[in-house]
Amino acid sequence: MTTGENSRTPDEALFAEMGAFIEEMTTAGSLVLTGGLTPDARRLETVGDESTVTDGPFAEAKEAVLGFAIIDADSWDEALEFARRFRAIVGDGQSTIHQVFTP
Repeated sequence: MTTGENSRTPDEALFAEMGAFIEEMTTAGSLVLTGGLTPDARRLETVGDESTVTDGPFAEAKEAVLGFAIIDADSWDEALEFARRFRAIVGDGQSTIHQVFTP
């Protein structure tokens, strides 16, 4: 998730909406995990047997990935609907959805 120029500034109303959304998803068994990310990441790049570690941050603060959620969705459509509802609460920005490989 990243934020955009028209993202909402966190306030009590946003936290209340997000809390209700998270509770709904948790009760439905759709929300598996959420978390936040710090901007001071490390990047590991390998070429053959050589590896290079580069200290972050790598993006401007407005482009930083700040959080994540792992959800259990039955389809891409369901996952995208969860993402749309999330964006409707927090405002403009970007959410990237990845499927997790499972055995």
